[in-house]
Amino acid sequence: MEAGGRVRLMDVWVGVRDPRQAKKVEHDLVEMLVVAVCAVLSGSDGFVEIEVWAKEKLDWLRQYLKLEHGIPCHDTFGRVFAAIDPEEFGAAFLRWVGQVVPTLRREEVVAIDGKTSRRSGKAGATPLHLVSAFAAQAGVVLGQRATAAKSNEKTAIPELLTTLALEGCIVTIDAMGTQPNIARAIRDRGADYVLAVKDNQPTLAESIEDFVSAFDAAPERTPHRFHEVVEKDHGRLEVRRCHVFDQLDCLHAPERWPDQRSFAMITSERTIGGKTSVERRYYLSSLAPDAERMNRVVRQHWRVENSLHW
Repeated sequence: MEAGGRVRLMDVWVGVRDPRQAKKVEHDLVEMLVVAVCAVLSGSDGFVEIEVWAKEKLDWLRQYLKLEHGIPCHDTFGRVFAAIDPEEFGAAFLRWVGQVVPTLRREEVVAIDGKTSRRSGKAGATPLHLVSAFAAQAGVVLGQRATAAKSNEKTAIPELLTTLALEGCIVTIDAMGTQPNIARAIRDRGADYVLAVKDNQPTLAESIEDFVSAFDAAPERTPHRFHEVVEKDHGRLEVRRCHVFDQLDCLHAPERWPDQRSFAMITSERTIGGKTSVERRYYLSSLAPDAERMNRVVRQHWRVENSLHW
């Protein structure tokens, strides 16, 4: 079973140890993992759907797999996946993805964001929170890390970054990940960063707001770059205005942010059903001041909500 005639999915799982007692094994572990991955890639959601899909595709699967005892039941799939080492499985899967997914293009936007699965786990248990790295243009998840709570994103993000090949990419993160050590980790991977600034960095946010207040009072006196995008869709009108600045000495402790070259203000004005709302967001970046690029990068970051989380 190959991708592009080169990559054998069978070979990917050899390093995943089988925790079962050999004498009691009826279904080969590698074959089960291949079946499960193929089923999920085909749209199956959960072990019951994996079993149903595999039984429907049994003749096709036997072109590549022996499956001497047929397709395991969904309970067997569940027990096996609960028993194998998730780190071993994840590392093997990412190796395969790295082979079959084309190399990320330069300036690919990699959006890192967390999402809590409200229905995960048993009743009363802490729900699963995943931090994902999503290549917005390629439309693929590059990696994930599970955390016990949203507050742990600050430790999960650096761990996730060390597993990714990001040279030439632009990494975008919401406010929880706006930390100097995370900015350094991104730069160490050869990527640029665009980091949202909110109340998680209160002194920095206040310094940006003070700068913006002075800019609003006399914009012609402050050098800046500007770009505007207007979008109309199904009765919704959105105007996104991006102002980018390079007056870093006006910010609080700019030396904390490695290789910072600009900061930005993006104003989103949305009109729906005759009602208009306005929102401003602020960003730090290692990118050179370029309003059109900044507007595009921030817009692509939010694809993680529509293309991944939902």
